[in-house]
Amino acid sequence: MADKISFEPPRGMRDFYPADMVWRNKVFDAFRASGEAAGFQPYDACVVENYELLERKSGEEVGSQIYHFQDKSDRHLALRPEMTPTLARMVAQKQKELSFPIKWTTIAQCFRYERMTKGRKREHYQWNIDIIGEESVMAEVEILSAAVDALCRMGLSKSDFKVHVSSRKFLGQLLEKSGIAPEKHAQVFLALDKRGKMPDAEIAAMLKDGSLSDEEVAATFAIMDLKSFEGCPELEELFRLAKVAGFADCLEFDISVIRGLSYYTGIVFECFDVAREFRAIFGGGRYDNLLTSIGGEKATAVGLGFGDVVVTELLKSRLGDTAISAKKGYTIGYMFAEQREAALKFASSLRARGEKVDLALAPQKPKKFFSRANQSGALYASFIGPDDVQQGVVRVKNLETSTESKEELV
Repeated sequence: MADKISFEPPRGMRDFYPADMVWRNKVFDAFRASGEAAGFQPYDACVVENYELLERKSGEEVGSQIYHFQDKSDRHLALRPEMTPTLARMVAQKQKELSFPIKWTTIAQCFRYERMTKGRKREHYQWNIDIIGEESVMAEVEILSAAVDALCRMGLSKSDFKVHVSSRKFLGQLLEKSGIAPEKHAQVFLALDKRGKMPDAEIAAMLKDGSLSDEEVAATFAIMDLKSFEGCPELEELFRLAKVAGFADCLEFDISVIRGLSYYTGIVFECFDVAREFRAIFGGGRYDNLLTSIGGEKATAVGLGFGDVVVTELLKSRLGDTAISAKKGYTIGYMFAEQREAALKFASSLRARGEKVDLALAPQKPKKFFSRANQSGALYASFIGPDDVQQGVVRVKNLETSTESKEELV
């Protein structure tokens, strides 16, 4: 006898039942609306990517983190773990034809084989918004403004989250002024990234293992405690413009924000819920070298990756059922087969007006219909019987107020 097939999805992957889709649609609708409101153009791409492209962006360690395979023609391919390398490939392919700066957006399904924790799956959707070809801080302003707008459209308030902002360029300058040689910067970046995740004594030991002297370790901790970005023109400009745009209160300077060690070149940012109960909601920054690393021409770029897993958990935690309680549309049923055509005609007339209509597929008892209607998410319910057809009218019940109105059966 064959082994019983498991009905669970593969580990780390997700099924979306209708109740889950309500939450997913809430998040995706906010992504799309915010991207459109800020003038970002939608794009999409294949989910299977060339392994070499991903390796160029992330290094050899990418092999242990993603799903990759040889196809039947012995090509080395992979399921994309993120969208940015694909975006870079697409831009490089038509770099001579595109009019820069470009503002592009997509919601991409991504796969990454890694240890699962709260807020991290092996399959997720990620909203990407990128601006390529703009050197000024206005690119960062537009990216962050759209991200903050998306969170607000989902129902969160600006007091629910904080965007932590730093600058890799500014940090490098601080390290140089402190006498820490560039070849030791990577070790300092690692230490900064661990601040708050491990005791300072362990961080100090990590720095010493990286060949930093006692004086350099002390200088590193002094930088870690920095609370001001005075002397960093790009951050000063970002905060000033964010105030003009109305979201400066969502930003907080945080020198410990590092992001990818060799990837980002300027301003970097990560967003967290204020209680820090969850992983980062989104993250990104300026990356000016990616196109040249894959063989394209040099172009400045700023981008953001905003996953759906963490923000959905945050929404459920903060908003509960109120996030999905709004009822809309109609549900329509009928008592006998003789009323089926009248119900279908009424449903079609409502749909022609742009209404959402769930039409029963078979006759039902009134009690069963209204029990189902109350759980359907519809705002209105109409149950058509012989008398309704004879009189040429249908009663429409508001399921929230229990009031009734009548409409003609045309």
